[in-house]
Amino acid sequence: MKSLKDTAPRTTRLADYRPFGWRVTEVHLTFRLAPGATRVLSRIRFAPLDHAPARMTLDGEGLTLISALIDGAPVSPDLTTDGLTVDVPPAPFLWEAEVEIAPEGNTALEGLYMSGGIYCTQCEAEGFRRITYYPDRPDVMAPFTVRIESDLPVLLSNGNPTGSGPGFAEWHDPWPKPSYLFALVAGNLVATSASFQTAEGRDVELNVWVRPGDEGRTGYALDSLIRSMRWDEDRFGRVYDLDVFNIVAVDDFNAGAMENKGLNIFNSKYVLASPETATDRDFEGIEAVVAHEYFHNWTGNRITCRDWFQLCLKEGLTVYRDQEFTSDMRSRAVKRIEDALLLRAAQFREDAGPLAHPPRPDTYVEINNFYTVTVYEKGAEVVRMLASVLGPETFATGLELYFARHDGHAATIEEFFACFQEVAGDTLDGFARWWTEAGTPRVTVSRHWDGETLTLSVRQETLGGPRWIPLAVGLLGPDGEEIAPTTLLTLKDTEAHWRYVPSTATWETCSAPNGQPKTDGAPLPSINRGFSAPVLLEAGMTDAERRLIFGHDTDPFNRWDAGRQLIRAGFIGLVTEDREPDPETLAAMGRAVRDDALDPAFRALVMGLPSDDDIAQTLAEAGRTPDPDLIETGRERLREAIAALLAGDLRRLYADLAPVGPYRPDADGAGRRALRCAALSCLSVVDGPDAARALYSQADNMTERLAALSVLLRLGAAEDALADFHARWSRTPDVLDKWFALQVGSVKGSRAVETALRLTRHPDFDWRRPNRVRSVLGTMLRHHAGFHSADGAGYKVAADWIVRLDPANPQLAAGLTSPFQTWRRYDGDRQGMMRDALERIASADGLSRDTSEMVGRILGG
Repeated sequence: MKSLKDTAPRTTRLADYRPFGWRVTEVHLTFRLAPGATRVLSRIRFAPLDHAPARMTLDGEGLTLISALIDGAPVSPDLTTDGLTVDVPPAPFLWEAEVEIAPEGNTALEGLYMSGGIYCTQCEAEGFRRITYYPDRPDVMAPFTVRIESDLPVLLSNGNPTGSGPGFAEWHDPWPKPSYLFALVAGNLVATSASFQTAEGRDVELNVWVRPGDEGRTGYALDSLIRSMRWDEDRFGRVYDLDVFNIVAVDDFNAGAMENKGLNIFNSKYVLASPETATDRDFEGIEAVVAHEYFHNWTGNRITCRDWFQLCLKEGLTVYRDQEFTSDMRSRAVKRIEDALLLRAAQFREDAGPLAHPPRPDTYVEINNFYTVTVYEKGAEVVRMLASVLGPETFATGLELYFARHDGHAATIEEFFACFQEVAGDTLDGFARWWTEAGTPRVTVSRHWDGETLTLSVRQETLGGPRWIPLAVGLLGPDGEEIAPTTLLTLKDTEAHWRYVPSTATWETCSAPNGQPKTDGAPLPSINRGFSAPVLLEAGMTDAERRLIFGHDTDPFNRWDAGRQLIRAGFIGLVTEDREPDPETLAAMGRAVRDDALDPAFRALVMGLPSDDDIAQTLAEAGRTPDPDLIETGRERLREAIAALLAGDLRRLYADLAPVGPYRPDADGAGRRALRCAALSCLSVVDGPDAARALYSQADNMTERLAALSVLLRLGAAEDALADFHARWSRTPDVLDKWFALQVGSVKGSRAVETALRLTRHPDFDWRRPNRVRSVLGTMLRHHAGFHSADGAGYKVAADWIVRLDPANPQLAAGLTSPFQTWRRYDGDRQGMMRDALERIASADGLSRDTSEMVGRILGG
C-alpha cells in the first residue's frame, strides 16, 4: 500500500454533482469485533457504467488497510486521509478489503463506536467511511449481507436474520440501501417484544432493546411504534416490508435517533420512560421520534435522497408526516401552536442571521452542519403548504405517484415536485422557491372598507422572486362572531387584491382599491389561520382588534397568537419604557385561563410568556439594541403583574386540576398537568415556595416533581429537593440529565455561568457524553441573560469548552457554536467579546471542519 496523503477541506457544490461511475450489486461484510482492533472484511461487487473512468475512488477515514484485492489479485491503492484510489478493470469485478478500526477510541460517535460496552453505529451522513472503504454517498444503493463475530449475546444488523450460532450472527437486507443506513449493534441487551400484522398479512417481530434493568421503561416506545405502523398504513398506505423491526437504545448518541433500515438506533432519552422518570414532554417526544424514524422506512429508506443537498426531501417530508401523526394522537391545535413556536424561535432566527440557508442549500463544507431547523422544520412547512394549495385529494395522488415512480431510487426535490405538477396539471410556477431560496417572507396586509365591501391588499417581500404563500383567512364581526369561514387565499405574485362578496360568502380577486386604507366599521380579518404559511405577517391590527381575536376567534392558532402579540407588546413596554403591563391585556389573559371550555393545554400555552430571545429579536428588528439584563428583569415584573391579577383564579385551577387516578401520558392528562404546573409557577411569585415543596414531596410523576423543583430553584429554596433528587436518580443517566439542566436553566442570569461551571466539576459530569454536555453547557448557552452576561463570562466558558470538545467530538462542538449567530444584534462591548471568543475558537490548532465552517459563517455573516 502507498502512503497516506493529506487532503484539505473543500466546498461541495450541488452544481458539481456527478453520478458514481459504478453500480454496486452486492455488499458482504464480516465484522470480527474487538474494542481496540475490530477487523472488517468487505466483499463488494462493482459493475461499471458507461461513464466509468479507469481509476475508482472510495471513501475512507481513520482506517488501517490490511489487504486489498480485485478479482482475487492483490492491489496497492493510493491512500489519502479521506480515501483511496485504485486502477480497476473495465468489466464487472469483485473488490475485497480487510481493514482494522478501533471502536473503543471513537469519541466522535460516527461509524462504529462503543457506548458503555455496547457496539453501535451512526453512519449518517458520512460515517460509513469510518468502517470500511466504500462509495459513501446516498445515491449508491445495494443489498447488504452482514456476518458479526463476537461472544456478546446480542448481535444485530439491518434486514432479516438468516443464521446464528455460538459466536456469530448473520443478517441480510434484501432492499437496496445507501451506506448511511447501515447499522450494527452488539452487546448485553434485553428486549421488550411484540408482534404486528401488516395490512398485507406479514407478521413482523417488534423488539425494543435496552440494557438489563431498563426494560421496565420501554413499553411506551413499543406502543408508539405499533400505533405508528398502523397509522402509516391508514393515512398514507405505507406498509412495512421486513420480518423484524428492532429499536436499540444507547446512552451516547450525537442526535435523537437514526432510521437505519430495520434497526433503528436511538438516543436512550427517546426510548426510556415511566411516570416516575419521564415528563409529559418526554412521552410526547418518544411518541414523535419513534414515529419519525419509522416513517423514514418509506420517506428516506425505500426512497432516499440523490445527494446531501436533497436532505430536506427525506427530512422535511418525514417531519410533516410525524407532525400529522402527533396531531392525530393528541391535540391538532396545540401541536400546530407548538410547531409555530419552534419555527419562529429557531428557524426565523436562523433565516435572519449568518447561518441562513434555503431548505435545499447549494454548497457546504461539512454536511453535518446542515441538519438544521431550516432543513427539517421549514422543509416540513413547505410540504404542508404544497398540501394546502393542492388540496387533500390532489396532494395524496401526487404523493402516491412519488412512491410508485421512485421506490428503490435516490431522488431529488425536482423529481418529488414533478409528481405534484403532473397530477395538478399545473407548473405551480414560483412555489419551488420555498426550497431554493433563504429568508422568511414578510407579508403586509392592508384593509379597505367602503361601507359595504372589504378588500384585502396583500404584498410579499422576499430575498428572491415571489413565492406561493397560502393564507387561510376568516372574518369576524364586531362582537367576535364569525361571519366568513376559513378560505385559502394564495398569493402567487408580489402583490394581489381580494374582496369579500357577502352575497355568495366568497372571495374574488380584484384590482387595487383607490384611496387610503380604511377600517372603521369593517369586518375583522383573521389572517394566516393555522399558521398556514411560515411568514412574518404585518396586518395592521390595533390592540383592541387583537383582543377581539384573542377572545373570540374560532381558529385556535390565531386566537393564541393574538394573545401572544399583546403580551409581547406589554413585555417590550416594560423593557424599553418602564411601562406597566396593559390591564386590559392581562384581563383578556385571565378570561382565557378561566375558560373551562378551552383545552387545558391551550390555556397553558396562553399563560406562557415570549422567550427572552424572542424579545431580543423583536427589539433588534425594530432597530433597538436589546439589553439581556433588562429583558430578564422585565420578565420577572410581567410574571409578578400576572400573578397579582390572577392569583385567585390560579389557586382555584391548581386545586381543581389535582390528579385523580393513576398517571396517564395521554393528551388530556398532559394538558391538565401543563396548566396546573403553569399555575404553580405563576402563583409562587406571590405565595412563595410552600406549594412547590408540597408538590415535590407528593408528586407521583416526573412532570409535577420537575415543575416543583424548577420553582424551588427560582426561589432559592431547592437545596433539600436537589439533594433528594440526586439521591433518587444518580444511577439513571437520562433522569440525572434533567437534574443538571434544571439547575442551570432555572437560576437568574447572574448565576447561570457560575452554576454551569460548578456542575462541570461535579463527579457525575462526563464531557464524553453528549447528553450530559448538552444538559449543562447547552442549557447555559440557551440561558439568554446568562450566556450574554455583561462580563463576557458566558462567551469565555462557551469558547473554552468548544475548543476542548472539538478534537473528540466535532459534531457536538460545532452544535454549541450556534448561539453566537446573533452576536451582531447586541451592544458594542458584547459584540467585541463574542467576536474575540469566536476568533479564539477559529484559531485553535487542528480545528475540525465542522466547527471551522460554523465559526467562519457566523463571523462572516
